[in-house]
Amino acid sequence: MQSTAGRPGAAGATVGVEEEFHLVDPGTFALAPSPELVGAAARHELGERVHAEITTTQLETATGICRTLGEMRTALAGTRAEAHAAAAGAGVELLMASTHPSAGWREQVITPEPRYEAMVRRWAGLAQRQDICGCHVHVGVPDLDTAVAVLDRARVHLPVLLALTGSSPFHDGGDTGYESYRTLWWGRWPHTGIPEPLGSADRYRAVVDGLVTAGVVEDASHLYWDLRPSSHLPTVEFRLADVCTDLDDAVLHAALAASLVRVLAARAERDEPFEQPRTELLRAARWRAARDGVSGALFDPVAAVLVDARTAVEALLAELADDLADRGELDEVQDLVQRLLARGTSAVRQRAVWRRTGDLREVAASIVREGRGRD
Repeated sequence: MQSTAGRPGAAGATVGVEEEFHLVDPGTFALAPSPELVGAAARHELGERVHAEITTTQLETATGICRTLGEMRTALAGTRAEAHAAAAGAGVELLMASTHPSAGWREQVITPEPRYEAMVRRWAGLAQRQDICGCHVHVGVPDLDTAVAVLDRARVHLPVLLALTGSSPFHDGGDTGYESYRTLWWGRWPHTGIPEPLGSADRYRAVVDGLVTAGVVEDASHLYWDLRPSSHLPTVEFRLADVCTDLDDAVLHAALAASLVRVLAARAERDEPFEQPRTELLRAARWRAARDGVSGALFDPVAAVLVDARTAVEALLAELADDLADRGELDEVQDLVQRLLARGTSAVRQRAVWRRTGDLREVAASIVREGRGRD
């Protein structure tokens, strides 16, 4: 995993996005191992923004630092275009979704690099079965204390962010019944999900030390929480999202994450109280978001009631509206939200193709075409 860079500054002033993509054959749309391409990425021969991933059927991109919504869109379009070009040069295509509709982990080969080989030694079958891709958003923060304060306050909002990104309804050749099956598959690891409240930077360090002692992680760079402080950058990293097939949805997710950091950091600075629902209820909200996305009801972990997904998304927008308006981004973000709610997530569109054709190959082809057509 490569990371976008950042420099200390006001919370939420910078943002960078990492996206992971599957590699597929352009004719059959089956997973296509490309060890030469991935090896070139690992040797940094494809530029600063295209990187290797854990298997030879994956690539990762990283945008670098962005400061405005316009910069973010340009950077995401640029990294996707670079990855497309690199893949085309190796005779493969990108499939921009968190799971391949029909392929499974048995068709993958671990990238022969020390980092990934060490992951297999530590986590064994969990790492070997890592046939999913994700989208990670780094948002700048001035220090670890701010990062922890944001983590504690963001917990209740993470399920809504997840619901807007589902792109993994199929896994290993079957319909899972979830919009983000990646969330459930990823949840098998012992250090994923929404973290418990931390309270302070010292408490965060103590938790990391405990996990290192237990052997769960080598260091903080291997924390796979839905939201974590970066171990080497002045950022918090949102790691909960599926890969967004449509560029607009990726821009929206990054914009919401950055705004949430700005709003929550300001509330922490004012020492405002915040809700801390039971972890069991947060897990339920996360599960509901992974299952239904924005197609049904979401679970409010604070009120402990089901709410219409549109209502939950609009409530989040209302909390961020002043911040987005101050930056001149509110109209665009509202438009992106309405468009997503109108057409559904990538998972919805994939299922529509499946219902129409009954052909998972055509589902994979539709993902490839959509990802290729917008860059």
